[in-house]
Amino acid sequence: MTYLLLILGVLLSFVFVYTVKPANKNHFKLVLAFSGAFLLALTIFELFPSVYEKTDSKTVGVFVMLGILLQIFLEFFSKGAEHGHVHINHEKSGFPLSIFLSLCIHSFLEGFPIGHHHTMLYGVLIHKIPIAIILSIFLLNSKIAFKKALLFVGLFSLMTPLGSFIASNDKWVREFYVPITALVIGVFLHISTVILFESSEGHSFNLRKIFVIILGILFAYFI
Repeated sequence: MTYLLLILGVLLSFVFVYTVKPANKNHFKLVLAFSGAFLLALTIFELFPSVYEKTDSKTVGVFVMLGILLQIFLEFFSKGAEHGHVHINHEKSGFPLSIFLSLCIHSFLEGFPIGHHHTMLYGVLIHKIPIAIILSIFLLNSKIAFKKALLFVGLFSLMTPLGSFIASNDKWVREFYVPITALVIGVFLHISTVILFESSEGHSFNLRKIFVIILGILFAYFI
């Protein structure tokens, strides 16, 4: 059921975009702000305590920082698709391989904590749905063939369940639970904070965004 939810979350987002045809990704900024706050709060409430109680703080800190650096590196190729800031050349019909590979690596890593922290399923799912919607808008509005766009989204939907499956069943991964989870924490910290910063246009006060951010934190706290 966990794997099915993660796959359906992405695929149904693609179907939604294909049928409803929302033209403007800006309509999803409030949803993005909620997902960023929710993911950040879950990371702090669930993941941080689990790694700090198992090893020394400096080791955890090193891998958290490596996770942040890894995500920055991935975004050179993904063009910010992980936080809804993707730019695909609408004049090109070729498969955006660099975006695809970096997104798959990011999604694969997202699945690792889910086996040990089931509540992270909701954080990852709520994070993936608006990203999948925005990505689908760009793909379907570009000159990329529909079959290629569908293949892109289909493979992308499998990456997080694959990461979760490997984390739950591979002995080597279980042995290195702390450094891998700390690495993923760094990825989550970078993604969620960028989403929150980008949702505050011009750093101006926006009551609706403040409200959904607080709502996201409260949901994470009581889940």
